[in-house]
Amino acid sequence: MQLHTARIFVKDLALASRFYEETLGLPLKADGREQGFCVFGAGPMSLVVERVDEDAPAEDQALVGRFTGLSFDVEDIQSKYTELSSLGVAFSGLPEPQSWGGILATLRDPAGNELQLVQQPRT
Repeated sequence: MQLHTARIFVKDLALASRFYEETLGLPLKADGREQGFCVFGAGPMSLVVERVDEDAPAEDQALVGRFTGLSFDVEDIQSKYTELSSLGVAFSGLPEPQSWGGILATLRDPAGNELQLVQQPRT
């Protein structure tokens, strides 16, 4: 069994798709905007960005703007942090060394979803 796809929920799919494709640089694999989703390549996985309509039930609305638990591996977190910050990406703080040896930085997409950049420990 392998993890294949992760989903992130947004209210403004056009804004989110521009962010993931143009700002983060993820390749668009499937454009289903008319159906309420886009699929992006994210290494060996796919990232589905899915629209939650304004009239959706409260439990669906709660999926937007939260910590996702998703992390993007980067070789040089400081360089990626600087690059994305210069493009207007909001971070909750500077990259921080972790007790396990890696470095993390948390960013927010336009819907307020939190994702992380991670630089793995050097071996």
